[in-house]
Amino acid sequence: MRDFDIVVFGATGFTGRLVVEYLTQTGATRWAMAGRDLAKLAQVRDAVGALADTPLLTADADDHVSLRTLAERTTVVLTTVGPYQLYGSALVAACAATGTAYVDLCGEPAWMRQMIDAHQDETKHTGARIVFSCGFDSIPFDLGVLTLQDAAKARYGAPAPRVKCRVRTMKGGFSGGTAASLKATLAAAARDPSLIKLLASPFALTPGFSGIRQPTGLIPEYDATIQAWVAPFIMAPINTKNVHRTSFLLGQAYGTDFVYDEMVVAGLGDIGRAAAEALAKLNPLASDKGPKPGEGPSKEERDTGHYDILFAGLMPDGSRIDTIVTGDRDPGYGSTSKMIAETALLLAESAHAGGHQGGIWTPGALLGTKLRDRLEARAGLTFTTE
Repeated sequence: MRDFDIVVFGATGFTGRLVVEYLTQTGATRWAMAGRDLAKLAQVRDAVGALADTPLLTADADDHVSLRTLAERTTVVLTTVGPYQLYGSALVAACAATGTAYVDLCGEPAWMRQMIDAHQDETKHTGARIVFSCGFDSIPFDLGVLTLQDAAKARYGAPAPRVKCRVRTMKGGFSGGTAASLKATLAAAARDPSLIKLLASPFALTPGFSGIRQPTGLIPEYDATIQAWVAPFIMAPINTKNVHRTSFLLGQAYGTDFVYDEMVVAGLGDIGRAAAEALAKLNPLASDKGPKPGEGPSKEERDTGHYDILFAGLMPDGSRIDTIVTGDRDPGYGSTSKMIAETALLLAESAHAGGHQGGIWTPGALLGTKLRDRLEARAGLTFTTE
């Protein structure tokens, strides 16, 4: 048996601290905090009310030996140290080699594809379960589509070939880490133009498979399905790739002709059109006013945040089936920290039960309805099908 069920790597960062606080509140045992500075780790441990004997481990993203030692001691590594393309490759390699489960908050598809190509075969051999994108990108979207398609199969005998995701409300901004990751991705593409094609493809994470043409989601439009104007959604480029990867990993469970897009609901009539056009021009990453990595909103701002996402499944005969996903905290921090913590806890529990399969997974493909039900019971999410 390994020393720990979960090690939180990056526990002194803003999101890492929220994860530590959440694990403390859940009464979880056999977990540890890891980072570069023991004194800072102790400060966070004491500030969030964790037990005084909570283990503190030193590890550095640039020190491969420390990462290997970390991976060998725990069942699951939960890392909030991004951008992952800058600080995550050695940790994924260490987990893949040691059969250790790994969860992160990655929204960097070019790097994710690199890790898939580099470690997929090894993880199947060692039993390591590498699970990217375990926060707001992309769990609500991944599990929202999974829930809708399960319901469509039960109701109509087949998955919906067309699903529209429409973000109806979202209070609370993106995290500083998300902004840093997107900027790092753009910088990487500038250095290596071959990444641009990968980033543009909805099927970047489905090696060997390219489905039919998908909507770009880049232009405001009137959506007759919901009778409202919709605008581009900044998280769509990562979420759509993860949704297609889940279908791919589940044996094309949504069909080889599956079409999916994500957009933000802007409003009705002329006002909605104007709002959609304004949103399309807005670059939330252009301003320096947002949180930097390691910074974030106040507890009140996190607690008053929320989101509501509609998934409309359109069947060939004109029937429609809807799934609505809601979260009770701001998406970038409050809800994200709960989602990744519960994903790690479920991975640790399933490891003890045995019978798990190594590989590089999405949350939906590996944990599916078990994770969904857990998030409903413990993390403030709801999944409702109409």
